[in-house]
Amino acid sequence: MATTTKRGFIRAFCRFFPLLLVLWVLLVLYPNPVRLVVSVQRLIDPGVDAPAVESVSAGLPADPAAIEDAVLESIPYRYDWEVYGIPWYFPTLDEVLEKGEGDCKGRALVLASVLEAKDIPYSLNTSPIHVWVDYEGKEETDVENQDAGFYKIDPETGQRSFGLPSIDLIEVLDTFWEGFWSPMPAMRKALLTAGLIGLILARVIWSKEASATAVLPVREGL
Repeated sequence: MATTTKRGFIRAFCRFFPLLLVLWVLLVLYPNPVRLVVSVQRLIDPGVDAPAVESVSAGLPADPAAIEDAVLESIPYRYDWEVYGIPWYFPTLDEVLEKGEGDCKGRALVLASVLEAKDIPYSLNTSPIHVWVDYEGKEETDVENQDAGFYKIDPETGQRSFGLPSIDLIEVLDTFWEGFWSPMPAMRKALLTAGLIGLILARVIWSKEASATAVLPVREGL
């Protein structure tokens, strides 16, 4: 009975091994998975809030480029690991203003809110590695251009458009590594690595054991 139960457990473990790897990674990176779900929802609907920044926008010039410079200066760039304790998080405007720092998502949210408060047309763009605000006269860069984005929101028309981004794969990998692994707390790195190694070793050992057990009845019959 115990042997049959063990065999069933091993078969289930081997069958669902890829899923277990994914679940372990998610568990370590997002102990509260709700924050990941909420972040995806906010990426689709960022929650631009013009009234929340009216006091800030009143003292800013009418030039969108100058406004962007002011926003970037007032909100120092920090990775999500450093500010929110998880690898990727889309904050609310209130959270960005409270923290006073953040990455491209938070800065873009503040900039979009200020532009909306000053009735300056803009669009909010998302690429695989960046979120930014576009406006008339904005200079394109390697990461902020029409070809790089895959999701665009035009608040004036309410139109949401999708596209296939044209972006260098090496740049994507470098950005993910720089923002994901480097700032990750040492304890999370150790936990993530140890768990993956443990699961892989269990998979190798139990796969050999399962193979040996499957051959045994044939040998006994001989």
